[in-house]
Amino acid sequence: METDQLQQLKLVKNELTRFMMTYKFGLDEMTTKINILQEEFEHLNDYNPIEHIKSRLKSPESIFKKVYRKDFDVSLESIKENIQDIVGIRIVCSFISDIYKVSEMIQQQKDVTLVACKDYIKNPKPNGYKSLHLILSIPVFMSDREEQVYVEIQIRTVAMDFWASLEHKIYYKYDKDIPENLTEELTNAATVANELDRRMEQLNNEVNHYKKEEANDNEFNILQINNESFPLPSNLLQSFLNKD
Repeated sequence: METDQLQQLKLVKNELTRFMMTYKFGLDEMTTKINILQEEFEHLNDYNPIEHIKSRLKSPESIFKKVYRKDFDVSLESIKENIQDIVGIRIVCSFISDIYKVSEMIQQQKDVTLVACKDYIKNPKPNGYKSLHLILSIPVFMSDREEQVYVEIQIRTVAMDFWASLEHKIYYKYDKDIPENLTEELTNAATVANELDRRMEQLNNEVNHYKKEEANDNEFNILQINNESFPLPSNLLQSFLNKD
């Protein structure tokens, strides 16, 4: 191989490395934001809506396969503009209501811009797939410039995630040509998963209602002094009220 060609290949590799590193930094930045939210809920709140988080960075091979499949221009500028899922993060929540809470908290951050939102929970795909998809743009500060990076976030419940993982395995096992009976079974399973989500949401609401009532009942029965709790008998409180 001639020297000029080697030099050109080296320049191309350096550009690709810089390009991919920018997205890697974008992934790190977004993951940090979500981890901070998760830790805040774990330590400062009674309830953490985030069950777990998964993330991935598309490989250069996967990126270029999508470029050719979508018939985009083969250039870094074209990839940057048209491929919005190079960075992918999946957030799994306990309940459907948690999905929208987490989505709102992420979007409220000042340096996060919402580019697109696809709500497959309110509008499921024909096969039963459900999830909330967000395309966000965040700034990545390099040594010599600022880059805006697209990040795709999928937020779903545990039941939705289980169904989607199973569907994905079957989809590729049959080389994207799933037998009709399995397609029907998957759709039925999606209905079952949806019912499970609905019931668990209802149970959670009932538990929260009972906890709130219990807290209200205990409000006047406990005296807090120097981080110690002292019971206050109701007849003692009543005796003071009667004196007044």
